[in-house]
Amino acid sequence: MFTKRRAIGLAAAAAAAALMVVTAWSAGAQEPTAAPPAPDRGLYTLTGADTVQTRTQVVNSGVDVLGEGHGGGPMELIASPAQARQLRAQGYTLELTGDVEAMLEKRSGGPSTKDSSVADFPSGDEGYHTYDEMVAEVAAAATDHAAIAQQGSVGSSFEGRDLPFLKISDNVATDEDEPEVLFTCNMHAREHLTTEMCLHIVQRFTDGYGTDQTVTGFVDSREIFVIPSQNPDGAEFDISGGEYQGWRKNRQPNSDGSVGTDLNRNFSYKWGCCGGSDDNPSGETYRGESPASAPEVAAVQAFMDGRQFKAHIDFHTFSELVLWPFGHTTDDVTEGMTQEEYDRFADIGQQMAETNGYTPEQASDLYITDGSIDDWAWGTHKILSYTFEMFPSGGGIDGFYPPDEEIGPQTTRNDAAVDILLTNAG
Repeated sequence: MFTKRRAIGLAAAAAAAALMVVTAWSAGAQEPTAAPPAPDRGLYTLTGADTVQTRTQVVNSGVDVLGEGHGGGPMELIASPAQARQLRAQGYTLELTGDVEAMLEKRSGGPSTKDSSVADFPSGDEGYHTYDEMVAEVAAAATDHAAIAQQGSVGSSFEGRDLPFLKISDNVATDEDEPEVLFTCNMHAREHLTTEMCLHIVQRFTDGYGTDQTVTGFVDSREIFVIPSQNPDGAEFDISGGEYQGWRKNRQPNSDGSVGTDLNRNFSYKWGCCGGSDDNPSGETYRGESPASAPEVAAVQAFMDGRQFKAHIDFHTFSELVLWPFGHTTDDVTEGMTQEEYDRFADIGQQMAETNGYTPEQASDLYITDGSIDDWAWGTHKILSYTFEMFPSGGGIDGFYPPDEEIGPQTTRNDAAVDILLTNAG
């Protein structure tokens, strides 16, 4: 226990120490520096969002969510200093773990050497296909397998790039009375592994025809459609100058001077209905000015309106999940979804997840989303529509850029799941 005399002595010592510091500064000693400012794009770990409602609030604050914090775990996100302050004011705990620009620079191969003439992936990742290389692959498949493959166009992107598709079927020039199945990829710009997933499906169901019994059976009994890139403008921007940019949206200008609409919040069904998208054009989940206001979404919707698809997978990265509708509500049974229909979604989703090791769940188990392609596909056309979040299960900004050595293992990992969807389309 302190005595009064000891307390007085300590106070005097403290005053003397403070005087010494002042004297040292006046003598030219360097004042201790403040903590460095937070980076413009900081990588943060957020805790405290342990419900669907709180995770939805975080997602729609305008930040860029990388890991969803499913199961009550921490969320990983990219935020500006202002966004981080806002979330802290709302009661969330944020820990700054990295500078996104520095991480992208490191993942791209080191100190910035950006060269506007470079139109390829960073050195070491050339196994990924650029837009032009993807178009060439689709054209080659149609030429080399003309009896079973036919190229077409869904429409054009905002910047005028074609959105090619490939149809694969035994009588490819004829619309037969066979189940139509669609695979779509690269909705979000930086998710390049998904383009490789769609190109793998093209390769597997063309090169394998006549030699692989499973492949041959599906090509003879289904009409398979593949759209390798729904967001070519964003994908090309994301690798501009031979460096990764961490870009998500399309490249359509907004009224406030920002750029980009989140294509997977712009589909017409329940657009903007339920707090599952952002009305701020600068936000990463910005839903656009109106339903299907993004030309890429309008093109995909019109294409799907004109067909009779029975089943569909939209491939994304990352988190290793199999998701099914609805995303706009946490209810299993609701308008447009009976218990029998929900049970079928869950059963097939679980079957597919057993083959690839992903986690199966309703999309809204993560957080609420509205204007997504799988909600639109089921809500408008009763298409058995799933979202796959591919490899890896985590990893921050690097999770969007796995090395190209992963392309083969991670695309073939979904072969059995694709076959299950094709089977159930019948």
